[in-house]
Amino acid sequence: MTRTTPHNASAPSAIIAIPVRNEVERIEACLRAIDAQVGLAPDSLGLVLFLNNCTDGTDALVARLVPTLSIPVRVETEDFSGAHAGWARCKAMDAAADWLGDAGNAGMILSTDADSRVPPNWVARNRAAIEAGADAVAGRVELDAAEAALLPPSLPARGRLEDIYDALITEAEARIDPDPHDPWPCHRTAIGATLAVTRKAYLAVGGMPEIPLGEDGAFIARLIEHGLRVRHATDVCVTISARLTGRAPGGVADTIRSRCEEPDALCDARMETFPRVVRRYLWRRRFRRLHGRGSLRANQAWARALGIAPAEAGRIAALPLGQAIAEAERASPRLVYRPIGPRQLPGQIRLARVGVAAIRLVQRVAGLARSAADAATPGRPVTDPRGGGI
Repeated sequence: MTRTTPHNASAPSAIIAIPVRNEVERIEACLRAIDAQVGLAPDSLGLVLFLNNCTDGTDALVARLVPTLSIPVRVETEDFSGAHAGWARCKAMDAAADWLGDAGNAGMILSTDADSRVPPNWVARNRAAIEAGADAVAGRVELDAAEAALLPPSLPARGRLEDIYDALITEAEARIDPDPHDPWPCHRTAIGATLAVTRKAYLAVGGMPEIPLGEDGAFIARLIEHGLRVRHATDVCVTISARLTGRAPGGVADTIRSRCEEPDALCDARMETFPRVVRRYLWRRRFRRLHGRGSLRANQAWARALGIAPAEAGRIAALPLGQAIAEAERASPRLVYRPIGPRQLPGQIRLARVGVAAIRLVQRVAGLARSAADAATPGRPVTDPRGGGI
């Protein structure tokens, strides 16, 4: 069932899509934060609420709140015994895409969660990244400070170490294998609480994957594999709940609770030892260059080094770059992710700090050398002294 609030405004050019299930305690703060967006043209923002399997009075509260909002809202309601996070987010974002399409508008679809609070400039900053050339924007998240204060002290301490290490390996990746559409500073968070995507890009990849767990990360991976431009924007940040009982199995709440119960649980997959992540980034850079020259099929030394059979290597070589990288990593027994545990974080952070400093120095020296060569050659284009990779 769909209900639309009456508004005489022109069709929105940006639609926020939110899956909602039993959020009677948090939905009002979420909606007030959305209604407080600034820096937007009048009548340019709309909201889709996809209520599914609500049993706690959320639907009645939403019915009372929606008429008080200043933006047009479409409320869809569905009960489904097989509901899960990916299905619900897909339904919400599909409804947003349909709404934009009703007006023949390419537009932007944004996703957040019903227990999250977006800052007043959230939509504006996502729009700025899209207008700068991105097809999609992945933001960062921070735990609600009051709720996080109630967690065991070891958990935020571990989180801080993970954040430090993640930033270091992300900088290493951005410098070794730079993406011109996602330059440093950037991050590698992919979470449904803060996503934005053009309607065109959303439809081009078949929408949000309808999978029970990790639909947000799978969606970003799908965009990248299709060669679309994803900006991991550091200036886009949303506050999320630090509760231990969530609405989606495998979500943030489950992750927090499992780490309370198992303090030595492994880190995220991409947090490998620093030498291993550097080897991975160097491999990607070399693979990207071979693909660009069209030499992957002719010279399969890369495949032998990765333990990939010739027939599989030929199939991978024929794929577009993003898909080729993803398939090579899936096919190679030597590129299996080997995440570290929390006890390894301090040592790997020390090693990464030294390693990243060395990468910066190499790039700086190379950039100065290129600048000197440019200056000595009249008519030669000036090179950015920051360099583009080691």
